[in-house]
Amino acid sequence: MAVTSPPEPGLPDGWTAVASRGFGRFVTEQLLRRPDGSIVVWDSHWHRKHTEDATAATWWAPTTIGWWIGILFAIGSVGFAAGSFPLYANAVGTGYDNLTYFVGSIFFTTAAFLQYCQVVSTQRRPGAPRHHPRVLQRVCQPDRIDWWAGAIQLLGTLFFNLSTGHALSTGLAGPTNLNHAVWRPDAFGSVCFLISSFLAWAEVCHHAWAWRPRHLSWWIALLNLVGSVAFGVSAIASRVQPNGTLHNETLTNLGTFVGAVCFLAGALLLLPERTMAAPPAPSPPRVTALPSPRT
Repeated sequence: MAVTSPPEPGLPDGWTAVASRGFGRFVTEQLLRRPDGSIVVWDSHWHRKHTEDATAATWWAPTTIGWWIGILFAIGSVGFAAGSFPLYANAVGTGYDNLTYFVGSIFFTTAAFLQYCQVVSTQRRPGAPRHHPRVLQRVCQPDRIDWWAGAIQLLGTLFFNLSTGHALSTGLAGPTNLNHAVWRPDAFGSVCFLISSFLAWAEVCHHAWAWRPRHLSWWIALLNLVGSVAFGVSAIASRVQPNGTLHNETLTNLGTFVGAVCFLAGALLLLPERTMAAPPAPSPPRVTALPSPRT
């Protein structure tokens, strides 16, 4: 495999980039040679996601941003799962059911914003402190796959805010108005979630596809991808027909419920992922020969 540029311009003195892999033009994993000749693996997902405080507890760590990301995503997922459950909707009525969706979308947006902040505050340079929560390095970092995933996901949650917020309005009537104000932003949000989840999946896999069932991060990415597909199915089925009914109400509720459960499971798994002691045995890129260390 050819030697490529380091994940961020500049490596520590004496370090050498040996080989890399990733998705498209995005570098997600690299072999790096230290000045002493030893080889280490740099993984973009692990480098960003590893807990800011290695001594923090797994299930209760309110001083860490990673913990809040998992908890807020989990609460938002519960809101969407409850809102799509017919027994709950019938018990509380349409107004409170729509309010449940809206509140859940606010939790989604808050979690997505914190995740975006985590991305742009993470230094990718090996050997440097990973997180600077008080200082965002660069708000725009288009050379990073995790930046695109975080930014697109945040945009998707804003579309869900619009969709669920408009659903609270009692002044909307007619299929044209409902499709424009509620269905369209919901569809855009679902597309954003699908793209974001795929990019997050590609970062973990270092490719468009990989089979890594022993890796917790792989399961999180898979759950989020499946959840995004389910949300997309729900969006397609929820378009309002000329007679004022949904295209397929059963599929709308089922897709939202399945997606929310997948997001809930993925969010809860973020908590133990934070406190893992070491990367789960990464498989480095294959190289036929290592260049000599710089002198």
